[in-house]
Amino acid sequence: MKKIASILALALTLTLAGCSSAPSKTASNSGTSGKPADIQKIIDRGTLKVGVKVDVPKYGYKDPSTGKIDGFEIDIAKAVAKKILGDENKVDLQAVTAKTRGPLLDSGEIDMVAATFTITEERKKSYNFSDPYFTDGVGLLVKKDAGISSFKDLNGKKIGVAQSSTTKKALQEEADKQGIKVTFSEFASYPEIKTALSSGRVDCFSVDGAILLGYLDDNTKILSDKFSPQNYGIASKKDNTELAKVINETIAEMKSSGDLQKLIDKWGLK
Repeated sequence: MKKIASILALALTLTLAGCSSAPSKTASNSGTSGKPADIQKIIDRGTLKVGVKVDVPKYGYKDPSTGKIDGFEIDIAKAVAKKILGDENKVDLQAVTAKTRGPLLDSGEIDMVAATFTITEERKKSYNFSDPYFTDGVGLLVKKDAGISSFKDLNGKKIGVAQSSTTKKALQEEADKQGIKVTFSEFASYPEIKTALSSGRVDCFSVDGAILLGYLDDNTKILSDKFSPQNYGIASKKDNTELAKVINETIAEMKSSGDLQKLIDKWGLK
């Protein structure tokens, strides 16, 4: 009897030892494939969700006749999708504005933002930003017959800017420096600012210079004045560190290969 009891005790001990050494099934930062969770989520979904502008010619513009979105930043987004998913067409492009891009990123509705998003120290507290892929400066678009030839001529005038953009702050600082007074009207989209300029509700349309090129016509001109260099970067959520790393690697590779410059030339950016 004692011998049988000893055998049973030994068997029980071995069973418990086996249970205690079994691999833990608790969640980890990596998916079952060994890839980081933020990257695995995109792979499992099969698409990269990207917030882009649809009202900025050359950067991100939706053709009203075809519904197709094209532009410099769209091409960059496709390059990131190709690096993650192996196919540049596996992008889900979602329209954003300067006001909505942050909240959509915060809520997880999009994975990243490639939408003329200026890198600032304040914004870097909330989001991961890639290295810059383009540098521009704040420009000024006015009517040709308005008698405005420099920023100083805007003294007492009203300037149209986009909501939640860095333009207003940059222009106010320049106005203070030059000792002139300007007022601002904020709009949800660039076409709205252009319409306001055409109708006389504002005296100037101000945003980054390369964006203004898309709104230049026979009745308007871009002043030579340019202020506050703006570095554009791709933004992602703070906790999606591996996605931020892949984005930065993609941009670095595009710079070193010359592909980024080819895109700048392709879209006629200056």
